[in-house]
Amino acid sequence: MAGSLQVLWDEALTQYDFGPGHPMNPVRVALTFSLAGQLGVLDAPGVAVRSPSPATDAELEAVHDYDYIEAVRQAGRTLEAAPRYGLGTADDPVFPGMHEASALIAGATLAAARAVWEGESLHGASISGGLHHALRGAASGFCVYNDPAVAIKWLLSAGATRVAYVDVDVHHGDGVQAAFYDDPRVLTISVHEHPSTLFPGTGLPGETGEGAGVGHAVNVALPAGTPDAGWLRAIDAVVPPLLRAFQPQVLVTQHGCDSHFLDPLAHLEVTVDAQRQAAIWLHDLAHELCAGKWVLTGGGGYALVQVVPRTWTHLLAVAAGTPLDPATEVPARWREEAGRVSRERPPSVMTDGASVRHRPFSSGVDPDDPVDRAIMRTRNAVFASHGLLPHP
Repeated sequence: MAGSLQVLWDEALTQYDFGPGHPMNPVRVALTFSLAGQLGVLDAPGVAVRSPSPATDAELEAVHDYDYIEAVRQAGRTLEAAPRYGLGTADDPVFPGMHEASALIAGATLAAARAVWEGESLHGASISGGLHHALRGAASGFCVYNDPAVAIKWLLSAGATRVAYVDVDVHHGDGVQAAFYDDPRVLTISVHEHPSTLFPGTGLPGETGEGAGVGHAVNVALPAGTPDAGWLRAIDAVVPPLLRAFQPQVLVTQHGCDSHFLDPLAHLEVTVDAQRQAAIWLHDLAHELCAGKWVLTGGGGYALVQVVPRTWTHLLAVAAGTPLDPATEVPARWREEAGRVSRERPPSVMTDGASVRHRPFSSGVDPDDPVDRAIMRTRNAVFASHGLLPHP
């Protein structure tokens, strides 16, 4: 009998490390697994933790150019920049073993997808993954290999004909969108901060796909400062109706938690509580539409102690079928550990104390609300392609 959740984790995944001072500090992933372990999430019935193997060059080449993969491998050996390939920039400095570390993350997400598609587990989690900015021939935005795209390519090769990808990272999931921009077998939905105020400067509602893929790239660009109620309203307005129309066989999601109000790199005002609610919605949609086939990844998130471990522990708990009460206390041992590695005062509970109440979009549109205007731009751009009416 299949388990409920297979988690791909090995301490070797923390070797994806751009060095001191870089926002993408792997301590955020290590602290997540420590917290999830201490709260019993990884010991829940039906949960299995497995060590991944690196993605092969052939698996990476489904998404990335051969020359680029060789450039990553060489940069990790010589530590010389390769600007043509986006390597050696402030965002993506070279580090020893860059190829090996990046291929291991891609392999973790591949293994999660394989476990789900082949029926070994209902859900597969690759928390170190979600590197959604990497392009076919270049690193971008802290991302070297695009593990969600690699996993989706594998799913297609294994026989999937409808794969949905939902990305709630504060940054536009540009690399995944680009990989499937003309492919009607893949529906990509990204809910992010407006590109006028945030990297990578893409993700407007008018980016809807090309050729046979028109209508299959979906972008919700939210104004800076959007709080929980608006963020959840946007997800509610766009994600469930499109997924129900598309009827995916498997759901792949990216849960970057840099939409949080404490994140140092972005400008939304979302809480851990809303991020937990989004995970619950996506879990439920996977069961409603895909017989539970759900591949989930991490992503961005740079409040390393205050936010990332709590949000992703909630995500793992939801995927395990044992969601944590938001009022759960953070274990004292974990707080001591987090304090030692960060010199911050760690959070004491698994909540920000926020309400997740919001006005469902079905209640009607407020033309004076900037979030509703953003929602309507997206619905006007793509809903007709799926036989849906833009207005609720």
